[in-house]
Amino acid sequence: MELMKNSIRAILDNITAAVEFLDEDSIEKFEDIIINSKNVFVTGAGRSGLAAKAFAMRLMHLGLSVYVVGETISPAIYENDCIIAISGSGETNTIVSAVKIAKNRGSKVLVVTSYPESTLGQLADSCVIVKGRTKKEVDDENYMKRQIHGNYTSLTPLGTAFELTTLVFLDAIVSELMEKMHQTESDLKARHTVLE
Repeated sequence: MELMKNSIRAILDNITAAVEFLDEDSIEKFEDIIINSKNVFVTGAGRSGLAAKAFAMRLMHLGLSVYVVGETISPAIYENDCIIAISGSGETNTIVSAVKIAKNRGSKVLVVTSYPESTLGQLADSCVIVKGRTKKEVDDENYMKRQIHGNYTSLTPLGTAFELTTLVFLDAIVSELMEKMHQTESDLKARHTVLE
């Protein structure tokens, strides 16, 4: 039971600490590109993909035209669209490939990652840094040193800290988008699915 409680505390600490890394100008640009795009495409792999899908749902509730990359109903991407790529490492092959295609077609690229110097970070028109232990750090040569010094990052396995922090960050972005787009919770609720 104590291990579980410590794990929850580690995740919450990461979310709290992530606020310090957020750059207001990058976030402002991130939001403006979303608002001004004809279509918004979201992509991520694994659990980052789940965070992307949750964000896509909220963007739809805001009244935006949004698609999840890889779904059968996703149309072609064009220069007046944007793609939002979520990858802790910024090097996930399938995500990098999709972003390169979108960039070559002239669309804007928004990236959420822990590594702004990564391939995705370099392709981004706006890159938001969300700190969190990613899968990339599992193989880090300093892993044993951290364990010896009592830094038990294994309490948040693989990319858990990044994925959950990203989920919280993107939900916070929705709050700002609501204000910028003059949307109320009632407006969002009116667009919520009724087929359930």
